[in-house]
Amino acid sequence: MSLSARFSGRVEFSPGYQPRKGLSHVLFDFDGTLSLIRQGWPDVMVPMFANIIPAIAGESYEERCKLAFEDIMRLNGKQTIYQMIQLADRVKERGGTPQEPLEYKHEYLRRLDERIRHRVDGIQAGRLVRDDFTVFGTRALLEALTARGLTLYLASGTDEQFVKAEAEALDLTKYFKGHIYGAQDDYRKFSKKMVIDRILADHKIPGGSLLAFGDGYVEIENTKQVGGCAVAVASDEANNGSGNMDEWKRQRLLGVGADICIPDYRDLDALMASLFPA
Repeated sequence: MSLSARFSGRVEFSPGYQPRKGLSHVLFDFDGTLSLIRQGWPDVMVPMFANIIPAIAGESYEERCKLAFEDIMRLNGKQTIYQMIQLADRVKERGGTPQEPLEYKHEYLRRLDERIRHRVDGIQAGRLVRDDFTVFGTRALLEALTARGLTLYLASGTDEQFVKAEAEALDLTKYFKGHIYGAQDDYRKFSKKMVIDRILADHKIPGGSLLAFGDGYVEIENTKQVGGCAVAVASDEANNGSGNMDEWKRQRLLGVGADICIPDYRDLDALMASLFPA
């Protein structure tokens, strides 16, 4: 039986993919890969960008939104500050005087908090179900990887304080045993590549022992650069559990070398068999 035939839902493998032995450490992205607390964040960031970017003659608001969306999603997976640097560059490019990117970031986070605060509060108060705000099958996957004795790391482009708080609200902290990392105001102090380099150095393992899951190009690309195995999660965040892939994510992630592309973790047994040879 082929690897893909084991899956009841959608899956794509890179040409010639074969399970490898020796996977021992796992890197996860957070938003869109595990957590859906911030689902809808582009609906906050895109209009903010479109309203700040100076219009050019004949350009509609919708056209500015399209430009903003492309700028934002091209940098998805990196620290939020990089999207704000891009915003400042667009303002300058069009003859405006931009604010500091950090000011833009803080304003975006304020607006986003207005949108999602009720989710965190509701989860913490027990009014909302935790697993409704995780990508379908997340907890079973983390349990399965932990049971195999793998060491799990979490690295997010979202600010570290929020990642830790939201992971705790979702009861995911226990799977990472202190290995939760996120963006800093001084963006030079953190990157997913830095976390990967630290994993390899601290544990004295080759890059081929690293497994990564992510819905942004950064963790996929960084993992492939060191020879690791990368699972792209083209999650349909607005319709969790639909089994459909987000086509924009799918194309982007396969384009940077993902070994496997899935919509969520519904086919856990098949996924584990595809990653770990018997």
